Parts: sequence; structure tokens; C-alpha cells
Amino acid sequence: MDTDNRTERRKTGDRGEDAVIRILSSQGYRLVVRNFEVHGVGELDCVFEKDREIYVVEVRSRQNTGPYPTSGESVVHSKRRKIIRTTSYLIAKYGWYDRNINFLIGQVTHNRAGMVQNVEIIPF
Repeated sequence: MDTDNRTERRKTGDRGEDAVIRILSSQGYRLVVRNFEVHGVGELDCVFEKDREIYVVEVRSRQNTGPYPTSGESVVHSKRRKIIRTTSYLIAKYGWYDRNINFLIGQVTHNRAGMVQNVEIIPF
């Protein structure tokens, strides 16, 4: 019996985050926190550190079903503002006032079964 109560959409999103974490970890990035949430402000999907710099990664997944815009294009101005505002809480929590903060998007493409087909890491 399957006791996993997450929706299929959430499971697909988690697989996308897992794929981004695997790729960046293999490139020497260290995962610091996943799903950093500030109630009423927002959530950061993944936060990495490499060479004393911090990388905030917004993971966006999309099913590969045709000629649609990339999943990264769904990170609109209002979403970017929310990520930046949430990052200010992250900086305060970890005392990262002296660190460069970089914002990235992890674009993940899935097939109809929800399996990861492609991952691209692009600047915010």
C-alpha cells in the first residue's frame, strides 16, 4: 500500500528539486537548506554554497508536452520579488551579510510519467 500522501504534482516537483540538487552537488555546490520557508513571506526551494558565495535556486518543473514557453519564464517579476524578500530572512538567519548572493532558476522538463528528462540551470 502506498502511504505517500503527496499529490502527483508535488511528487513531480520533488523529483525536479532532487535532480537540481544532484547536478549542482556534482559540480561542487553544497546544499545548505531545502524548502526554506518564512510564513506569510515565501519559500526558497534550494540554497547552496560554493566558494563562500550563496546560490538561491528556484526550481521550476514543466511537462514536455509541446511548444510551450520554458518553465523559467514562469518566474515573473512578482515571484522574483517574493524570492528576494524571503532571501533577506535567510541572510539574517545565517548571518550571511558578507556573502555574495546569486539567484538561479533550475528549469526541469519531465515526461508525461513525471520522470525528469532535462535540467538546465540559468541565471535569474
